[in-house]
Amino acid sequence: MTTAPTRFASSAPLTVITHSALLTGRLLRSLRRMPTFLVIGLVQPVIWLLLFGQLFRSVVNLPGFTHADGGFLQFLTPGVVMMTALFSSAWAGMTYLQDIDRGVMDRMLTSPAGRAALVIATMAYQAIQTLIQSLIIVAIALLAGARFPGGAAGVAVTLLAAVLLSLIFSALSGAVALLTRQQATLIAISQFTTLPLMFLSSAVIDLALVPAWVGHVADYNPMEWAVTAAREAMLAHIDWSTLWAHLGLLAATALVMGLMSMHAFRVYRKAA
Repeated sequence: MTTAPTRFASSAPLTVITHSALLTGRLLRSLRRMPTFLVIGLVQPVIWLLLFGQLFRSVVNLPGFTHADGGFLQFLTPGVVMMTALFSSAWAGMTYLQDIDRGVMDRMLTSPAGRAALVIATMAYQAIQTLIQSLIIVAIALLAGARFPGGAAGVAVTLLAAVLLSLIFSALSGAVALLTRQQATLIAISQFTTLPLMFLSSAVIDLALVPAWVGHVADYNPMEWAVTAAREAMLAHIDWSTLWAHLGLLAATALVMGLMSMHAFRVYRKAA
């Protein structure tokens, strides 16, 4: 009588992992059938990287620019990677809305699939998509002439920061979608948050050249945490305390947002 609950408790985490993997595979199959969404998501970042990287390359010569070593393309690449992660993950909630409209969500709720697995799968799918896009952007930057003294380890940290950022905003997007169940609301909130977060960071310009209040706001901006961690990792001489502090902030926020998304899912289930 005392062993049955123990067996159930020990198998529960494995069940969640299995269900999450299966549901993530379902989303990845849809991406494989329609890779155009992945490609379209790269159009704007490539324009930023190649066009803006050339148009504003003289910015590094401005007095006070603190990241002049390596040129503007090296400075811009981490910002473009994080911009891509931010913009794509802000639409992650559309997956829930499509499943709700098509009746897929109702079938999922009547299936043995773990409820937490539904949230984890959406976040994992977005993380994988971000990872692929980030690798392509870094490869394009290298072909365009950017050089990263941090080497492969620096690129790996950049990818990690991008994945953590995507987890934060895919969880937020999913929570908004589940609570509102309205595409218009999700679109409005996504548009309202992504652009300000991008420009209130050092993604495209050194914070030493902007008004002081922007720098103060950036201190609380997850976008800035990701950009700072990636840019620091790309340097030849890394400030490890800065790097780990910003990665820690991203990881903690991703965990909080993931829990919030799961709570939103429970609210949706009760309402449904």
